[in-house]
Amino acid sequence: MSKSKNLSLFKRIPHAITMLFGIIVLVTLLTYLLPAGTYERILVDGRSTVVPDSYKTIPATPVGFLDMFKAIPLGFKAAVEIIFIVLAGGIMFGFMEKSKAVENAVGTLVKNLGLKNKHLIIVIMTFIYGLLGVAVGYENNIAMVPIAAVLSLALGGDLILAAGISVGAMTIGFGLSPINPYTVGTGHKIAELSMFSGALLRSVLCFTALGIMAYYNVRYFKAITLNPQKSLGIGLNVSELTLSRPLQEYRMSGNNWLVISIFMAGLMAILYGVFNFHWYINELSAVFLIIALLCGLVSRMGATTMSETVLKSVAIAAPGAFMVGFATTIKVLMEMGNIGDTISYRLSMVLEGLPLYASAICMSISQTVINFFIPSGSGQALATLPVMLPLGESLGLTRQITILAFQIGDGLSNLVNPTLGGLIAMLSMCRVPIDRWIRFIFPVLIIILLLAFLALIIAVATNYS
Repeated sequence: MSKSKNLSLFKRIPHAITMLFGIIVLVTLLTYLLPAGTYERILVDGRSTVVPDSYKTIPATPVGFLDMFKAIPLGFKAAVEIIFIVLAGGIMFGFMEKSKAVENAVGTLVKNLGLKNKHLIIVIMTFIYGLLGVAVGYENNIAMVPIAAVLSLALGGDLILAAGISVGAMTIGFGLSPINPYTVGTGHKIAELSMFSGALLRSVLCFTALGIMAYYNVRYFKAITLNPQKSLGIGLNVSELTLSRPLQEYRMSGNNWLVISIFMAGLMAILYGVFNFHWYINELSAVFLIIALLCGLVSRMGATTMSETVLKSVAIAAPGAFMVGFATTIKVLMEMGNIGDTISYRLSMVLEGLPLYASAICMSISQTVINFFIPSGSGQALATLPVMLPLGESLGLTRQITILAFQIGDGLSNLVNPTLGGLIAMLSMCRVPIDRWIRFIFPVLIIILLLAFLALIIAVATNYS
């Protein structure tokens, strides 16, 4: 396939900016087409939770032309924490790259393992990133993404493969994790089930899906190795990410080890803070900046060099940071038009009267649709499960099945959700635009969805509880 033909395939999926602006216009139109409505909410342990059977329509609040554009800066305001962590992560990696620690570490690793084991390296790294998603979280792992970019390029892959190894695996691991506190944990609390019960089926589904992701990454790597014109990463910016000399020349200096040690100590501090002090985005950003400063100091960078490194890193990370704020506009528009609860209510009504097996699958599909409008896992659980749980029981579905359907619909759709700030942020760390990412990930998403629907059918057949 020629380069021009390959690039023409990208045009079938709109540019990321075009795609998001189209969704912004669509949501604005929906505020005129759908009635405004709301559920009553009560505070449970300090969190707002929907009251079942409390939906009611309210006076319409359609979004005007000026307000549609006003929602864009409001979206940036709402997403400022995620926007800054993208910049902070970029700055941290910029300092580590400037010190040559990451390049030397990856070069030394590949030299020691040998290029003959590159397929095994891809599989192992896919599972490592997947386990980070399972056990650590999602945005918490953003600092690990650029390492996959350097590793992929060192193996002869591209930035798309880097995103598959890191972002794809972490999204699947986090989305299908049997111990996800935001989706499964929140769901079990609402359903009054034992925390993280029913873990066996979820674990089998999660690790089987990661195996499929690993196979898909290797298959893509083989394809672009045989024919580089099949790469979806043609034309992406790989500056400062490629190895600059032959593998045989790479070794780790004492300063490199010191920089890597600072980075690892920072990650350990983040993990300790997340699990013991409930750290989140702002604390992670602060640690990233501390790591960057310490890396600059131990590498003996001057004040001018450090200042130039900051600005250069910000310039590279800025497009991804912009996309995060732009995507959050959709959430703002939903709130301005008061149509989020209406969409949830209408979708729940569609499920009534469906056959047992179809109702489980359609419930998962409905959660997929809702996820594009409420991209927060815990937020979606609090908004939909108080409605879906009693509905599921009336249809003959156990509470565990309803939560599994919710987890599948929410978790897997995150692979292609342009409104999910965390996805956009991590793709930006790989310098991969979401339009090219969707072309890469969509086939494997369909395969994993079919696997997940099979797991739902098994759950219904065995009365999974």
